[in-house]
Amino acid sequence: MKKALLSLLLFISATCLAQDWKYNVDEAKALAARENKNIVLVFSGSDWCAPCIKLDRNIWQSDEFKNESSRKWVLLKADFPKKKQNALPQPQQEHNDKLAEKYNQEGNFPLVVVIDKTGKVLGKTGFKNISPKEYIALLHSFEK
Repeated sequence: MKKALLSLLLFISATCLAQDWKYNVDEAKALAARENKNIVLVFSGSDWCAPCIKLDRNIWQSDEFKNESSRKWVLLKADFPKKKQNALPQPQQEHNDKLAEKYNQEGNFPLVVVIDKTGKVLGKTGFKNISPKEYIALLHSFEK
């Protein structure tokens, strides 16, 4: 009985802190408009970019960021994997390419872009070796 209860609690806590990454900009904008939130757009090379992997592990996966992001932002990810086994479906790759043409013309990885619900850029940053609390403050500084 204790194991079942513990498993249930772990599942519930993991679900509550799970991030809801969007992969379509139109869906993200619609949700941001409905919820009156800004969008955190992340350009990542999930299988080849060491700073992208560190950013994911140190910031995006932190409980502090998960909690803040669920209340304050819509999360949008544009991934650019290089390994064949991680290749995205063609429509998703084309979608990500269009996002990059608009928001990441320099081809920086990782690139984090805070945009408003209409798509206007509020600020950009990349990997910073700082705490989740400091990274959250940095993202909020773009919104002022």
